[in-house]
Amino acid sequence: MPRDLLLKGTICRDLPPSHFMKGTTQPQPQASRPGDDPPKGDFPVQKKSPKLCGSNYPLSIAFIVVNEFCERFSYYGMKAVLTLYFLSFFHWDENLSTAVYHAFSALCYFTPVIGAIMADSWLGKYKTIIYLSIVYVVGHLVKSVGAIPSLGNQAVHVILSMVGLFLIALGTGGIKPCVSAFGGDQFEEEHTAERSKFFSIFYLSINAGSLISTFVTPILRGDVKCFGEDCYALAFGVPAALMVLALVVFIAGSGLYRKTPPQGNVLLEVCKCIGFAIKNRLKNRSRQIPKRDHWLDWASEKYSKQLIGEIKMVTRVLFLFIPLPMFWALFDQQGIYVLEPDQMQFLNPLLILVFIPVFDLGLYPLINMCKFNFTPIRKMATGMILAGLAFGLAAVIEVKINETDMPQLVPEESLIRVLNLAKNPVQVTIQDRDLFQQPVEAFQNPAEYSKLILNGEQQSLRFTLQHQGLSLAFNYTVKEKSVYSLIVFEAEESLSSHLITDLEAKPENGLAAVRFINGLSQDVNLTIDSEQFIAVQKNYSASEYSLLKRDKYNNGKCITETGEFTLDLGLLDFGASYTIVITNVSGGAVKTWKSEDIKANNVHMAWQLPQYILISAGEVMFSITGLAFSYSQSPASMKSVLQAGWLLTVAVGNTLVLVVAQAAPMAQWAEFVLFTVLLFAVCIIFSIMGYFYVSVDPEDLEEKEEKRETSSRGNMISLVTQKTKL
Repeated sequence: MPRDLLLKGTICRDLPPSHFMKGTTQPQPQASRPGDDPPKGDFPVQKKSPKLCGSNYPLSIAFIVVNEFCERFSYYGMKAVLTLYFLSFFHWDENLSTAVYHAFSALCYFTPVIGAIMADSWLGKYKTIIYLSIVYVVGHLVKSVGAIPSLGNQAVHVILSMVGLFLIALGTGGIKPCVSAFGGDQFEEEHTAERSKFFSIFYLSINAGSLISTFVTPILRGDVKCFGEDCYALAFGVPAALMVLALVVFIAGSGLYRKTPPQGNVLLEVCKCIGFAIKNRLKNRSRQIPKRDHWLDWASEKYSKQLIGEIKMVTRVLFLFIPLPMFWALFDQQGIYVLEPDQMQFLNPLLILVFIPVFDLGLYPLINMCKFNFTPIRKMATGMILAGLAFGLAAVIEVKINETDMPQLVPEESLIRVLNLAKNPVQVTIQDRDLFQQPVEAFQNPAEYSKLILNGEQQSLRFTLQHQGLSLAFNYTVKEKSVYSLIVFEAEESLSSHLITDLEAKPENGLAAVRFINGLSQDVNLTIDSEQFIAVQKNYSASEYSLLKRDKYNNGKCITETGEFTLDLGLLDFGASYTIVITNVSGGAVKTWKSEDIKANNVHMAWQLPQYILISAGEVMFSITGLAFSYSQSPASMKSVLQAGWLLTVAVGNTLVLVVAQAAPMAQWAEFVLFTVLLFAVCIIFSIMGYFYVSVDPEDLEEKEEKRETSSRGNMISLVTQKTKL
């Protein structure tokens, strides 16, 4: 046996001594160890990609960033009109629409596990992204076809839409962990700083796509008409086109990518290794057996030290991820601020686009100049603190808003007030009650509601009206937990009245509620804006409440038998409820009297900006850092799997919100306080866990393993040489 062949280590250390005694000069194939399966398929040798403008950034990441921008535009553009599509196209109620929307969102963060397994164990990241992007495109196309009104009945539309949403969830979730990890793979190991910056650029492209799609998609739905109604087919078709563009751009950069081959069925080997370690440890519980440094070391009899070391890295990071869903539980509740949803979708990505360069180019370098070691774990803990402060401030503002809310209704109790639409004061008396001590002046702004105590769930009461020496009585049935207005008006030179039901709570989402009482002797048709048409019968009949956005409504129309007149409602403010009485028509305009039933919110919308600033800053520190941290702390064979583990924290956080909301309904401010306290507690736990966490470079682990193997091969060479001489 030539000695130079032995020194080159071409002979497997696991070969029996008899192999060498036969005088064979050709080495036998190396026996594969668990976790070290050879890559399958044709994968190119790693190469250096051309650089961008002489920097250390590979040219290939430009294709990945553009791909991510188009994909996020596609995803958020579709989601921007999804709930409205359920409500107006399917005519589902709000609860069902919200439930399906949240179920789809949660599914998008559970499916990354599927994509990660495909990438690391079977196809590799590149092929996984391409194949699942095709599934993604098909889902968009099916969703768009399902939005064509003339295609079948509603059952067909629902089936096509649900199939499309499932394929979209599989596609977008499956490529999530692969795209970010594939981008990180493009950098050489010595360019860790540039790789960290890449994840910031990657996150910036996500929010840029979200920001632009928020403007474009609703315009396509509302301003463009097709099939005689809102064009949902086009609103879903444009995101489909963007996803096709994303796929084309990604494939166009194929020749520049560094493609890491899959490592065999890594996840299965990991599970087997963990199971063997636990089983082996339970078998060897005797005190006479020496202890081992780590419980996974009990798998060393069967599995390689490299695989065991990689599993140790992954389990340590996943253990560190356990407290993180609480951050996403808070972040998922941004939509319940008083800002309208469209404004919220615009403000958050806009702030992200501003904060990413500010933090990377300004804040972080400044902290480093102060000689403070701002580690990834410290950044993430700071992000959690900022998110907690944002929701603590939200709780304070919510309490302030509730000061103008209606009193809480209890059993055997109702609220009542009087609107005197007659020309003279009226004294109102309610049977066996002492509520209204003073006469109610004509068109007097009503005071706060008076509490009316009942004898049961409902009670028939006698209302007496005294007016200019006349006394009139009316009987009305009053129900518990209800709010009423007694309308007093003149009819045929006498008095009459109506008892109408009012709103029991503020309108949701910062909207304004308005209803009309027609004091004319003829029916009227009212037009408030291009979408609100209300018909009100004559002789002080009342309309239902209509919900409107906060605005000044000065150009309404009132159509009667005698003509068309201008209707000026003035400002309808956030969270207020109004009763508008049409009194007469004069000078080409309708004369009205407006009563504010529920006070408008007395907190200016600008007070919500600090909340968004804090939560967006927290997201930049937490999310981008966590994305880069999960990549840097994962071995090459499990990078997509650990990225999927990071995304699973989002899914668990979103699910946590739904569980808490359903299990223990509570006031909004109390829910804010609860989650804030929980987040601060979790932040302390995470900080303690992070203090004892020691960062590991996967490359160092591989180098150490290679040195161990080289040393063991050297020992085996000496042993084999001696046996050969014998």
